[in-house]
Amino acid sequence: MRKQFALILLVLTVALGLRADDKYANLSFVVVKADNGKPVRNAAIVLHPVKKDGKQAYSGLELKTDPDGKASYAGVPFGKLRIQVLMRGFQTYGEDFEINQPNQEITIKLHRPKPQYSIYDNKPATEEKKQDEKPK
Repeated sequence: MRKQFALILLVLTVALGLRADDKYANLSFVVVKADNGKPVRNAAIVLHPVKKDGKQAYSGLELKTDPDGKASYAGVPFGKLRIQVLMRGFQTYGEDFEINQPNQEITIKLHRPKPQYSIYDNKPATEEKKQDEKPK
């Protein structure tokens, strides 16, 4: 039985490409509102490894924040990690982080969307004046 377990463990290690000298981190996330620091519940945190050429790997993982705006994941390999946070009513957040410590806490501040500029809503004062001066 012990030999079978050791064989299965060896096969999994080889299949996953894990090595004994690889370093892994425990990541903790806190997602808060930028304007008041209150936690954001149920935000999606998407983790994507970044390859050495700077391109995002196809694999990824999604976490959800708890009522305190917290989420965590253990066993993230050291290296560059692209983190995106998505939540309805907030701007999408995205940034690359260098994971290089056994325990890392990342605080993410989400901003509300900014109003969009429209040429129809925000006419310069001179145009409004010209339209008012035209005879009817």
